[in-house]
Amino acid sequence: MNQLLRTLFQICLLSVPFASFSQQFGGNPPSIKWRQINTDTSRVIFPNGLERYARDVAAITGQLSISQSTIGNSFRKINIVLQNQTTFSNGYVGLGPYRSEFYLNPLQNSFDLGSIPWHQQLALHEFRHVQQFNNFRKGISSVFYIFGGELAVSLANSAAVPNWFWEGDAVFQETKFSKQGRGRLPHFFNGYRSIWSAGKNYSWQKLRNGSLRDYVPDHYQLGYLITAYGRQQYGDDIWAKVTDDAVRFKGLFYPFQKAIRKYTGTDYDEFRSTALNFFKDQTDTEGDILSNLASQQKHFLGDEEYPQWLNDTEILLVNSSYKRIPTFVKRNVETGKEIKIRVKDISTDNYFSYRNNRIVYAGYSADARWGWRDYSDIRVLDVSTGEQRTITHRSKYFAPDISEDGSRIVAVEALPSGQFSLHLINAADGAILSRLPNRDSVFYTYPKFYRNNQIVTAVRNQVGEMALVLVDASTGSMEQLVPFSMNVIGFPNVSGDTITFTATSNNTDALFAIINKKLHKFQPSIENKATGSYQLSLFNGKLAWTNFTAVGYRYLLQAFNPNSFEEIPDNKLDRSLSTFGITSLNQPVNIIEQSNADSYEVRKYKSSFRLFNFHSWLPNFSDAEYGYSFLSENILNTLQTEAYFTYNRNEESKKIGFLASYAALYPWIRIGGAFTKDRPGLVRNNTLIYIDEWEGRAGLLLPLNFSRGRAYRSLQLSTDIVFAQPQIIGTYKDSLTARGYSYLNSRVLFSSQSQKARQHIYPRFAQTIELVHHHSVTSLRGEQFLANGYLYLPGVHVNHNLVVNVAWQNKDTANDLSYSNRFPFSRGYSATRFPSNFLQRQQYKAGANYHLPLLYPDWGIGNIVYFLRVRANAFYDFTRAEGFSKTTGRSATLDYRSYGAEIYFDTKWWNQQPISFGVRYSRLLDGPNQGLAPNQYEFILPVDLINR
Repeated sequence: MNQLLRTLFQICLLSVPFASFSQQFGGNPPSIKWRQINTDTSRVIFPNGLERYARDVAAITGQLSISQSTIGNSFRKINIVLQNQTTFSNGYVGLGPYRSEFYLNPLQNSFDLGSIPWHQQLALHEFRHVQQFNNFRKGISSVFYIFGGELAVSLANSAAVPNWFWEGDAVFQETKFSKQGRGRLPHFFNGYRSIWSAGKNYSWQKLRNGSLRDYVPDHYQLGYLITAYGRQQYGDDIWAKVTDDAVRFKGLFYPFQKAIRKYTGTDYDEFRSTALNFFKDQTDTEGDILSNLASQQKHFLGDEEYPQWLNDTEILLVNSSYKRIPTFVKRNVETGKEIKIRVKDISTDNYFSYRNNRIVYAGYSADARWGWRDYSDIRVLDVSTGEQRTITHRSKYFAPDISEDGSRIVAVEALPSGQFSLHLINAADGAILSRLPNRDSVFYTYPKFYRNNQIVTAVRNQVGEMALVLVDASTGSMEQLVPFSMNVIGFPNVSGDTITFTATSNNTDALFAIINKKLHKFQPSIENKATGSYQLSLFNGKLAWTNFTAVGYRYLLQAFNPNSFEEIPDNKLDRSLSTFGITSLNQPVNIIEQSNADSYEVRKYKSSFRLFNFHSWLPNFSDAEYGYSFLSENILNTLQTEAYFTYNRNEESKKIGFLASYAALYPWIRIGGAFTKDRPGLVRNNTLIYIDEWEGRAGLLLPLNFSRGRAYRSLQLSTDIVFAQPQIIGTYKDSLTARGYSYLNSRVLFSSQSQKARQHIYPRFAQTIELVHHHSVTSLRGEQFLANGYLYLPGVHVNHNLVVNVAWQNKDTANDLSYSNRFPFSRGYSATRFPSNFLQRQQYKAGANYHLPLLYPDWGIGNIVYFLRVRANAFYDFTRAEGFSKTTGRSATLDYRSYGAEIYFDTKWWNQQPISFGVRYSRLLDGPNQGLAPNQYEFILPVDLINR
């Protein structure tokens, strides 16, 4: 019961609003010189050279802080760190510690997040989370802070306010205070429009938690629909009133739902249903053939993206699904026959380009040591042979295209300095042929070779407008084909003199073409009224494109018909974006234009600033020990510290100690110390004594990341030296002595795994190898070595796994020192329970597991626990222990065999936190060796929920 209660507490603690972001401990090299802009609103911390970005962020957050927040008026200054070394685009605000980080690399795809300069959109969106956190520490939530600090407040906030509100409210802010924002982007509404048009009436709990077999829009989309409707119907202050009651836990249970009823006069179920219907009623699906096709599919089919013609009968595309990772395939459009070319390397998106039998795309490569630094390198794939070459290394290239003759590649280079340019590259060896000047400081997306010496590309300017332009491949000068506007443009393709592309038009994303330098809108014969159409490709009078549906991106085909292309004026796209019925957005307040970024002083930021930054103090409890830990982490995430106190109720002993890891250098430096008081022990005829013990430790850890290509690979090397000095106290302190001792603890951990699809229980191919060696360095002897490995292989079905485990452990028999036992013993037995006359020397283990899914319930209980999947594992374990008989001195061998089954439940708790737990039945074939009955039953509960 204690284990169960502890696990439930940890589940609660992890159910925080922003659990999905990835922090990197010691992720930046020490060569980075940090600067800061320090205002009364924020401290913006950034690498040297990003002054313009930092000034914009400081100005926007400052302007937002003096504007009506519509969430409350409490305020605490925030530290914002600008990360410019990564190729990913993201951002977060978190507690424990209270800080924000912006991943500055912009996406190529403007339909997803918009075309506003990425750092400005992050400032608008993430500062709303700052305002939320600042105004949610009140009432009972503030009591949580008193007893647990920031992480405890996260627990209280996540219990009181649903995750959809956090993100929906932030999306509303980025829309309200700019000329764009996701609340004006049709692509953002595709998710719900697709399931509505397909008649997929999912339950509320399914909309909250998602599914492993059906497409369900995420909580950003759900949150925006509800929060925007709330403002539309009840005014801008509705959510300030609702959340104020909720975080105070007025009504205690389900406070958010009760606050909705109080301030809207409608039941929560009715409110959310009415909110969704407000937008659903705007979705026109009458006679929509594509929606009807999607409605006939029981579950998610998969994504077919970026179709490009190989010849008159074959197309090339990237195929992926919940069962399969992204793969290049060619498909015969007449027979439907599909041939796999190659699994796509790890990438930030699925975009690729094709010409002359060659695929070109950008793939991810990790930096070996620094987690915040990674690369995007160009791959060239031969369609006929499946052979691939990586022609650039440690580069930052995106959206490459290859010339018709296959000799040149054009790609967007996005430097950490925030400068963007087009590079012409030798396709044979990756050498840079030329760098085109970017005189207008635009951001290039999806460049394509056009004619002999031009490049067509969709560009964003510094106010977030987009245009389709031709770039001279010699001079870099630009000629506009479609003028600048706030409408999103992307996915240009070239066929002879014709340029096709996708652009936002009214309340949808539609297909367009430049034919004879005139703008035309494409009207497909298979109409798609509900969602967008993308990635139009033309070849020899045939068209292919993709549509967003409830069962994935699906490609469609049509013969070229001039009547399907309607000529329209060039300025037809220069119209205001739709607000989808939210009238308060008709007159946006452009905070970006109102902010003044020129008046901020830039100063040096010392990496040593507030190295000790205690943010949380949390209780620890197990079956025998209770304690408190005080957690510290500096803003740059280079020093993590824990100070703790524990009390052992069985021994009545006390322990105080600290642990610290410093990761700003190439290897991490780890130190720790502890003092234990009144630990009991037995000597000489079971005489009870008491011991005080001092312990110190120091060590190094080197985390290496070799992820690239089709696999994630990592290697950790670590070694620590531990010194302990016990001291006998009390009656026997003068007659008995205790010797101090030291030992080395060294570890090697290697892992390699392929990419995983959504339904994969484990990667189809993976290996982990762990080597651990303990070795004494003083006169007290003690040595132990463990080798443990797992091999993951495909099973009979695509979602099945065969997992093989082998291990060997050797230890000396002096028994002066004993170490923790991490040997993966046969299930159903105790790993340390041997006969009293048996002296163990070594152990062997061989085990086999077969994992498979049983069902996908998509069902929950009271918004507390939601069941995504039930899966099973059949196993067999064989362990052999070798040693000596203490009675006879002869060699002895003991076997421990078992087989059985495990049932696991993959769940979400409180609609947010994924947790897997299960039950196990073990049949013991050698139970008498431990005095155990042959049938053993166990609960399998997570033990590593909290990472510190």
